[in-house]
Amino acid sequence: MSDMQDYQSSLEDVNSRKFETFSYLPAMEDARIRKQVEYIVNKGWNPAIEHTEPENAFDHYWYMWKLPMFGETDVETILAEAEACHKAHPNNHVRLIGYDNYAQSQGAAMVVFRGKPV
Repeated sequence: MSDMQDYQSSLEDVNSRKFETFSYLPAMEDARIRKQVEYIVNKGWNPAIEHTEPENAFDHYWYMWKLPMFGETDVETILAEAEACHKAHPNNHVRLIGYDNYAQSQGAAMVVFRGKPV
């Protein structure tokens, strides 16, 4: 028997699905989410918020919550936008993204609020 943890995940069970790397860890507390936002800001990346229904998380594009926050460096503003998205769509997953202008890609992406399947 292996000592490695087997993370049960299946497409049929919406609650078991894993997302980015952080989804294999315990849910992030507010302080850990804040540290991730600080990291995005310190790297000079542009934060953005996206959301989607849990059942559509793998086979659909996620909805943008407003436009990316180009040049935003205030951690409180970014956290407030993520919270506003979650309050407006409490059953949806909410993802925080950090866009890297130079690499022209996502430098960071993590689900900060998990939705409840309908």
